[in-house]
Amino acid sequence: MLVGFEETHQQFIERHMEGRTGERKGRLAKGHNFEEKLLLQNVLWPVLGSFEHLHPEYEVYDWNRKSQFLDFAYLPPYGKFGIECDGFQSHVKDMDRDRFSYSLNRDTFLTGLGWKMIHFSFDDVQNRPDMCRMLLQHVIGPHLIRGDAPIISIPAAEKDVLRFAFHTGGEDWSQESGRQSPNQFPNST
Repeated sequence: MLVGFEETHQQFIERHMEGRTGERKGRLAKGHNFEEKLLLQNVLWPVLGSFEHLHPEYEVYDWNRKSQFLDFAYLPPYGKFGIECDGFQSHVKDMDRDRFSYSLNRDTFLTGLGWKMIHFSFDDVQNRPDMCRMLLQHVIGPHLIRGDAPIISIPAAEKDVLRFAFHTGGEDWSQESGRQSPNQFPNST
C-alpha cells in the first residue's frame, strides 16, 4: 500500500503544482510538509482510497478578504470539509491570544459558509491514526452516502429504540422495546 501511496502522492502534488501560479503555487511548494504528508498517508488515503476531490493547501478568505490556506479541502459533491493537521508548537504553545481568537473565529466563519472543519493533532496522526480515521469517517460518512438515495422517514419511536440500542451496545434492547431481537427468532431449520 505504501508503494501505491508514494507514487499516487507524487502525482497528486505534481498535478496541483501544475495548476497553480503565484502565491498559491508557492504555498503548496513550502506548505506541504512532513505533517501534511503523514496526514495523507495515515488518515486520508486509508479512508478515502484516493485523492479525488482532495485539494492541498486550499485557499479560502476570511471576513476581511484575508487569504488563508487550509491544509486540505475535501470537496465531494455533497459537502465541504476543511481538514487540518495541527502541531502543538505552532497551534498552541507559540500562539498568543490574538492568534488564538483569530483561529477560532476563522473556523466559525468557515462553518457559517457551509464548511465542516476537522482538526487532528499531529501527535494523533503520528501515534493514533486509527482514532483519526474513525473520527474522519464519523464526520464525512453521512455526506458521502447521500447521493441519489431517497430520504427515508423513520418514526420517532423507532429512532428512540435505535438510539437506546446504540448507547447500550445493543444489549437487551428487545426487552426495553417489547420487540424480539434478531437472535431471538426461531431457527428456520
